[in-house]
Amino acid sequence: MIVTALALLATASEPPKKGTPAITEQTQRSGGERAADQLALRFDSADLAFEVLPNTYQVTGIATLGFTAKSPLTRLVIDLDRNLPVSAIAIDGTTLLTSAWSNPEGQLVIRLPRPLAAGQSVSARITYGGTPHVALNAPWDDGVVWSKTPDGRLWFATTTEGYGCDLLWPCLDFPEGEPAAVTLHVTVPKGLKAPSNGKLIGVDTLSDGRTTWHWRTTHPNTYAIALNVGPYEEISGTYKSRFGNSIPMFYWYLPGEKAQAERLFAEFAPTLDFFETMVGPYPFGAEKVGVVETPHKGMEHQTINAYGNGYAKAIEGFDWLFQHEFTHEWFANQLTAANWDDYWLHEGYGSYMQPAYGQWREGYARYITMMMGQRGQIVNKAPIVRGKILTEEEVYEPSKGGAGLDIYMKGSWMLHTLRGLIGDKAFWDVTRLAVYGRPDPRPGNFTPRFGSTKEYEALVAKVTGKDYRWFFDVYLRQAALPDLVETRTGDTLTLAWRVPSNGPFPLPIDIAVDGIRRTLPMTDGRETLTISGGAHVVIDPEARVLRRSTAVEEMQAWQARSR
Repeated sequence: MIVTALALLATASEPPKKGTPAITEQTQRSGGERAADQLALRFDSADLAFEVLPNTYQVTGIATLGFTAKSPLTRLVIDLDRNLPVSAIAIDGTTLLTSAWSNPEGQLVIRLPRPLAAGQSVSARITYGGTPHVALNAPWDDGVVWSKTPDGRLWFATTTEGYGCDLLWPCLDFPEGEPAAVTLHVTVPKGLKAPSNGKLIGVDTLSDGRTTWHWRTTHPNTYAIALNVGPYEEISGTYKSRFGNSIPMFYWYLPGEKAQAERLFAEFAPTLDFFETMVGPYPFGAEKVGVVETPHKGMEHQTINAYGNGYAKAIEGFDWLFQHEFTHEWFANQLTAANWDDYWLHEGYGSYMQPAYGQWREGYARYITMMMGQRGQIVNKAPIVRGKILTEEEVYEPSKGGAGLDIYMKGSWMLHTLRGLIGDKAFWDVTRLAVYGRPDPRPGNFTPRFGSTKEYEALVAKVTGKDYRWFFDVYLRQAALPDLVETRTGDTLTLAWRVPSNGPFPLPIDIAVDGIRRTLPMTDGRETLTISGGAHVVIDPEARVLRRSTAVEEMQAWQARSR
């Protein structure tokens, strides 16, 4: 379908090594500060035709992109890895000379044949292809994965969250560069399938046995577009939603795994019911719930979540990896952080919803057990939110000053503490507003939206009628945890919060004195009470508050020495 001269001439007996071909610093950046020319574009549509060529370990493509100028433009600046060189470009049907574009470092700059005024639209047809970057350790390191099934057939996947969509197709590689609609045409060798994003429009069989799979999706986040190729078998069903709509569900798995696949598929409907009960309607019910088995661990590719957990069994009785990636349909795909600095909205909620599901299934004991399993992973080396426009790696990578896994576990524990502070109803009301932008979501009355930490704080204030900036300042904008200092002299017990910058921190704390529980309001950040000298005092007996723990610090220090 899309075979370029480059592809026809290339030969390769072995796949490229992991981490090759090398990518530029520009391609490695996703998000961050962007050129004015990119910010001036509204991304209306993308029609993406791919062919996966396993004999040469290449991917070729034709991308037809529709934009509207928000301010005058004389050029298009589009992100595309230079390992996928461009062979032809047409603007509004007119083929350009090769001198009209360049891509030295991973940003394709196209000189327009005519200037665009604000409000004018343009169509760019870009033909490209080559050897895509192979992930070093997918999904933590991005790129493609060339793999084989146990019986030796092609098993191929893509993952681009960290380095961005430009590893695979010409795009606007920042969160708000999201296209309004995407149509995909994926051509694969005979006998293989290509599950992808959105709704299946049809499958064409070509004269030589290759097949082209046509998909259509709306409002995918920038890294959500994914290619998956393999000799898949399929399980499907329909979920009858509590909101009155019917949602198609699909799982594509490798041959020989039918029994395990059926058990995993049986988790789809009850997990959906949990989210629809606690948060609101499945955001993409008009398309599908889709999961595909991949040769990497997992990723939240909108309506085609990657699953590679090996059907692992766990004491909580559900597959955490499937549930975590499915969480992202609400927290990443429906609610998308407009700036990677607000990444915790994806991953903090993504991690919190596993214990929340444990509570929904089994009660508080399961919930708090799962929360405590996260607690020892919080390291507090950098703030979760830094208040500036950042790239994905500047948030995710500690070596670049990022908070790393704290956006997951500390974000989760911050939500746990917030829920205890404002109460269940307010917490879930805030969550619903953050996800849908309205308190009454129903199928058809919302679309994917962008959110931020600032907006989230405003929603908490709106729902509760109180200003909790002091709370978010400490947990999100400071690295160190609040420290509850206990001083006991005779019959006098004093508890005082100590926080970075010595700001206000009136977080209530529960205590149990000889088994009798009470809540200390800590209005001024401290409380003094009189107790008998021999009384047994337990602070925060139900572990509702994220605070400094010397036990955790000592354990982590020991672990570091042991390594």
